[in-house]
Amino acid sequence: MSQTVRPSPVRVLLLGFGAIGRHVATLLTPERDAGLLQLRAAERDVASHGHRIIPGVELVTTGEDTDCPTWPEALAETDLVVECAGVAAAGEYGPEVIAAGTDLVLTSVGAVADPDLARTLLAGPGRLWVTNGAIGGFDVLGAAADADGLDSVRIRTSKLPTSLLRPWMDPDEVERLHGLRAEDGPVTVFSGGPAEAIKRFPANVNVAVGLAWATRGRAGAGVGNGGGDGPENADLLRRSLARVQVELVADAAAVRSRHDILATGPAGRIELAFESAPSPENPKTSGMTALSVTRTIREALDLRG
Repeated sequence: MSQTVRPSPVRVLLLGFGAIGRHVATLLTPERDAGLLQLRAAERDVASHGHRIIPGVELVTTGEDTDCPTWPEALAETDLVVECAGVAAAGEYGPEVIAAGTDLVLTSVGAVADPDLARTLLAGPGRLWVTNGAIGGFDVLGAAADADGLDSVRIRTSKLPTSLLRPWMDPDEVERLHGLRAEDGPVTVFSGGPAEAIKRFPANVNVAVGLAWATRGRAGAGVGNGGGDGPENADLLRRSLARVQVELVADAAAVRSRHDILATGPAGRIELAFESAPSPENPKTSGMTALSVTRTIREALDLRG
């Protein structure tokens, strides 16, 4: 009598084990319990994450801790890397992942606002998977963009004033944001393009770059969910980043972060609005981000065959 051979588990490495990484690890519990997936998580300072250990998730160091596997060792044994550590980490480690021929799920989509980094991440041989983050509706927006049906794309993101504070702000701006009250109404803090927005507010406008990615238009086939030749996709993204307009608003009356999208052109007028609940791991982070990342991981693993 023949026996069914159980496939080897897919080896997934989370780059970053903060609020998003831990939430993703929890959401992937069914696959881990079924033996379909082995999960590791990489952090620079592993010791500081000792109290955050999730059973069945092995910690890896990107620093100098010799009591656990190192980043190079783990990468050599990994099928899929999932970046959950921020734009800077995506730029530092992403090219190495792609060059090693390993697939990369990008959570900090703002990283591809840098044209040189975008070209590197799309060059292969590893495949780049770009997550939707806290917004969606990208199927209809992408369809319109593929048909050259969009002339303008705008996203307006509203957040609590204190969540928009940045170290580069002058004392008057900091005082103004701290002093806003609900009755003051929304106050525009930034207006411009995604590339400049991500430089000034790297933790707040990944969604704007994700929107530019989704509405870049059609390329060929073959680079993850990017759907196309690397250089061609990079050029399409560059043009899309120049088209998308971003408005970042401080609203002391905001209950949740809100994203309002307006896209217009020959395809018509498309209006989308999103308000997502906070992450159970960190109220400052959208819970929808981890849900989107987990869905992208499952999609990437399904296509691995």
